[in-house]
Amino acid sequence: MKHLFLTTTMTTQPSAWVRYFQRIDWSQILDKVLGTTLEIILFSVLFLLVNSIGKRLINRGFKSYTSRPGISSTRAKTMHTLSINVLGYTVFFFYLYAVLSVLGVPVGSLLAGAGIVGIALGLGAQGFVADVVTGFFILLEGQIDVGDAVRLGEVTGTVTAVGLRTTIVKSYDGTVNYIPNRNITIVSNLSRSNMQALVSLPMRADADLNTVREVIDQVNDTLVPKVKAIRQGPEILGLTASANGTFSYQVKFLTQNGEQLAVQRQFLAAYIEALHKAGIDLPSAPLTLTK
Repeated sequence: MKHLFLTTTMTTQPSAWVRYFQRIDWSQILDKVLGTTLEIILFSVLFLLVNSIGKRLINRGFKSYTSRPGISSTRAKTMHTLSINVLGYTVFFFYLYAVLSVLGVPVGSLLAGAGIVGIALGLGAQGFVADVVTGFFILLEGQIDVGDAVRLGEVTGTVTAVGLRTTIVKSYDGTVNYIPNRNITIVSNLSRSNMQALVSLPMRADADLNTVREVIDQVNDTLVPKVKAIRQGPEILGLTASANGTFSYQVKFLTQNGEQLAVQRQFLAAYIEALHKAGIDLPSAPLTLTK
């Protein structure tokens, strides 16, 4: 009797599974799988095509943009890379949305949950977002380029890198400064126009100014044609009073950007040498002694 019960159980169990699988509409499932697969393939081809066309348009636009005179190749390259990345992320987002929708995933509910998480993350990433936004507009407006001499707040030096999050400036003493873009409020670019070189010669109040003028004119006639960095001048300003009660004789130049210090040093040395040869003594700076 026990043997008969086991035999009956073993024979009826497979028949239940068979009946279960027989009730499944395999044709409908196959149609659903094939239809979903076909939709995903079509969306993949569509978004690949959109991405390819978008890249071609961006490449063509930047090729035309960089061919214009006066366009910085460094800034154009950075903006080109940024545009390609933005296009790629945008296409991928919409492609993922389409695929999940085809698979029946409740994208709306996911986005609502992600929105709550995004708010929490956004509160902690405000500084990062501010860096990226500021960096984008710095690049877009071309405020600074790699190689420019700039003054950003208390930092003065040469720009070595401009990114979306940070700007790197190398000071003249060799210090490398990493500046978050959100901290850049005023940009003083010293590389976009001619710069002033002011030569100040210490002068006695009783000096023969006519002789001084003749000596300076002689130096200018000899040296100015040899200095290619001079864009305008020299303009002789003459004798001026200093804050400490002394006098100085000033000559002003406009020079090529970045060459102002070299021109200033070169003409200062030439003026002093010529004045000494003409017998005009120049006073030394006053010495102040404190206890």
